Amino acid sequence: MKTIKLLDVVALTVDLPEHNLRQGQVGTVVEILAHGTAFEVEFSDSNGHTYNSLGLRPDQIMVLHYEPIYE
Repeated sequence: MKTIKLLDVVALTVDLPEHNLRQGQVGTVVEILAHGTAFEVEFSDSNGHTYNSLGLRPDQIMVLHYEPIYE
């Protein structure tokens, strides 16, 4: 499993209806919390306006990859 880093682009793996967020919505990691056991993720619209920002556990997000991964 890839370590989540600051400024990684991530997608939700769960619905969070209490925050008006659904599985698949894309955000950016803007802060690493609790020694890497949680992450502040900012969700912005296509104009760059933030519409939500909240702390999430690693099991609630997945890192998106735009290039091949060679291990």
